[in-house]
Amino acid sequence: MRFVTFRKDGAAPKPGLVEGDAIRTIATATLREYVELAPHERVAWHTGDDLVPLESVELQAPLIPPRNVFCVGRNYLEHAKEGARAAGRELKLPSVPTFFTKAPTAIAGPGETLELEAHVSGEYDFEAELAVVIGTLCKNVPEAEALDAVFGYTALNDVTARDLQREHVQWFKGKSLDHTAPLGPAIVTPDETGDPQALDILFRLNGVEKQRGNTAQMIFGIARLIAELSKGMTLLPGDVIATGTPEGVGFARTPPEFLADGDVMEVEVQGIGVLRNVVRIR
Repeated sequence: MRFVTFRKDGAAPKPGLVEGDAIRTIATATLREYVELAPHERVAWHTGDDLVPLESVELQAPLIPPRNVFCVGRNYLEHAKEGARAAGRELKLPSVPTFFTKAPTAIAGPGETLELEAHVSGEYDFEAELAVVIGTLCKNVPEAEALDAVFGYTALNDVTARDLQREHVQWFKGKSLDHTAPLGPAIVTPDETGDPQALDILFRLNGVEKQRGNTAQMIFGIARLIAELSKGMTLLPGDVIATGTPEGVGFARTPPEFLADGDVMEVEVQGIGVLRNVVRIR
């Protein structure tokens, strides 16, 4: 199944289930409220006859998580290598995932123009990622059972202010500026996604491919990420985990390639769709 949040004719956003070329409205106020329901309760909230043509709506970020977006740094080997080369340091791979977070106010929707500020940063960068949406309250999840906690998968662009990331050392500030976590276009359930460790990920800038990878190349797979993150810490329904980016990001290119006003970014994840955003830097 494919879940979205949409707006029609300027009305308040609604959650829905995509059925072909239409959306079946869900009666909960938000998609997060729907995710918080027990699995056996969810179908009762699908409305029977309220179908809306998909072409007539404006998609929003499918879900606003209950707290910061959890992210994973350097989770693809080639990306870790390019980062070490660009920084002029020796590559040392971690023995456990490197977690950081992005503020929920950074989230933007598919098709939304990303309003970025030139006086804040001159080095906005892109990172195409697969994101995981947690579907149940859980803690200390064994790795063998971790994928059972997943509600679905979506795409995320971890837009990063590289200069702030360097200056602050701790990554939170450079990762959490407004409009730096576009998310979507849909959340796709595991039964439709298939093996989450076999999905192609691409990033295009103004139609030119900059990143291409596959989730099979992750250093720490999704089940391991959930198991490690949930050790001693409760995960909530609707929590979002961004799982890292493949090689090809802007700061590691020669010369570096940072985002410019008017750029069009496209994150494409196999089976999920294309997350497209235009950059506006003022």
